Amino acid sequence: MDYALLKSVHITCAVLSGAGFLARAAVALRHPLLLRRWRAARVLPHAIDTLLLVTAVSMVFQWSGGFAEAGWLHAKIALLLLYIGLGTQALSPRRSPQARAIALLLACACFALIVASALTKAPFGLPG
Repeated sequence: MDYALLKSVHITCAVLSGAGFLARAAVALRHPLLLRRWRAARVLPHAIDTLLLVTAVSMVFQWSGGFAEAGWLHAKIALLLLYIGLGTQALSPRRSPQARAIALLLACACFALIVASALTKAPFGLPG
């Protein structure tokens, strides 16, 4: 697949993933058990995130810079793992509303750093 097309699909999935997470988190803060009832809220994020990951891996293989030399990619992967963990906590009905709100804010910060790293091609979006 063409790199430009992969990148477009990847960016679209990133936007959908972030917006979907914020929408689910808003519902989870008010009505934590409601998300379990909506099949689309349980299935669609996984489909979008899988496509996001597949396009990311595909772009890495087509990227000429080389993975070993790309500190910004390593930072994105580390932030992605942290984002997933925090997102899980933010959407968990077992956590207190305060703990979910803190996890939500931290997950959003991770998402912002992931985007900054992607845009600047620098770890955590900070040119070094």
